[in-house]
Amino acid sequence: MDLGLKGRAALVTGAGGGIGSAIVRDLAREGCALGLVDHPSCEATSAVAQSLSRSGGRGKVFATDVRDFSAAEAVVAEFTEEFGGLDVLVCCAGITRDSVSWKMSEEAFDEVIDVNLKGVFNYNRAAALRFRERDWGRIVNITSINGMRGKFGQANYAASKGGVIALSKSLARELGRFQVTVNCVAPGLVLTDMARSIPDEFLEAARAESVVGRLARPEDISGVVTFLCSEVAQHISGEVLRVDGGQYI
Repeated sequence: MDLGLKGRAALVTGAGGGIGSAIVRDLAREGCALGLVDHPSCEATSAVAQSLSRSGGRGKVFATDVRDFSAAEAVVAEFTEEFGGLDVLVCCAGITRDSVSWKMSEEAFDEVIDVNLKGVFNYNRAAALRFRERDWGRIVNITSINGMRGKFGQANYAASKGGVIALSKSLARELGRFQVTVNCVAPGLVLTDMARSIPDEFLEAARAESVVGRLARPEDISGVVTFLCSEVAQHISGEVLRVDGGQYI
């Protein structure tokens, strides 16, 4: 099936992470030029860009903190200038600082909200200005099933991801008349490098929740994201698509 993404220009935040890098690879296979946004300390982003180049793809790394409001505008402007436009934005930069609420520090709460929620707003806002001019655009924000149901020890993370859902639905209402769709993908526990540091008993608990009997791979998430970025999904907006193997039900 032709997803209609050939020649499109896509910006991905958190591009060096397990989910982000899988999204970059999928969009590149569909013919997109890529902007890879990640924190300057994320060495994996350069490796993703090198792999993209070896496979004949077009891409550029933007080493910046998603919390920086003005940097988001600058990145979008530079990417648009270099690649002739911006068609797709995928926001999947995120962190965790887990603790029960009565032991959680102000710093741990603020840091997660700033990266996971404000970082999404910064790039959604900057992209929206471009999409309105083009009368076309796709935004996909990565949230979490824990933003829908809450999670013990993750009050900050769940609040940030719940905020991403509300933000995305609001933007879907604002941008729909410009033929811009805004959707969320809500994974359950995904087997990224970060997840592999989780104690076995918690991994087993998540696996037991899954009705398909396994945890997600990054590719399970990236395929759904790519679909939502495509022409095929042009009549889907304001949705939260769970990709969790049934953990939520």
